[in-house]
Amino acid sequence: MNLTDRQRRLLFAGLVVVLALVGVYLTVASPGGDEDEGSGGDRGTVALPAPTGPTGPASPPPGIASPVSPGGFDIYRLLPFSQREFATAADLAQRFIAAYGTYRYDEGPEAYAERLSGLVTDELLTELVRGESSPGRLEERRRQRETAECTATLDRIRDIEDNSIIFLVTGKQRITRGDEKRDDSRQWAVTVARDGGSLRVYAVAPADVGQAGDTG
Repeated sequence: MNLTDRQRRLLFAGLVVVLALVGVYLTVASPGGDEDEGSGGDRGTVALPAPTGPTGPASPPPGIASPVSPGGFDIYRLLPFSQREFATAADLAQRFIAAYGTYRYDEGPEAYAERLSGLVTDELLTELVRGESSPGRLEERRRQRETAECTATLDRIRDIEDNSIIFLVTGKQRITRGDEKRDDSRQWAVTVARDGGSLRVYAVAPADVGQAGDTG
């Protein structure tokens, strides 16, 4: 069929329109188009996986469902305190006993309270300072010119509860009275407990007396 120049131009324009419509249809129907569900209509947006929660030991402990391997056994997954919390609590118990057994005849109860502040609960601090403020005790130390320097050794863990750990800690004192010096040693049971968002020494007693462990 012979077509005039005008007819050929019209036919070519019609083919261009048809091809353009086909291209639009394929673009809209493609699963990688601009209107992917959940893409928010933004071209090139990549959906990222939702962030996971914190990992590691937690309270209550996460437990272990897989077979236990001696080489990869994580005991903290069975305990209500993480490794970091255990280390913090142990350091706290050790520093507390060192401060608890250190005193000077020429300082007041305020200095003693300052050494213990931040290590113990408010209730225990009040109790300990009250004991150190006893007039008879202060007068005897002044008369004897008595001082004590204390160091502490962590011995072992006596008990673990949901909110507290009892450490056995030995305090070693170098006691000076005038020109005389002597050494004294005693083991203490120190309960470190959760106190709000931190850990604090909750109770202390001679190790041979014992004490309640869990604070609820």
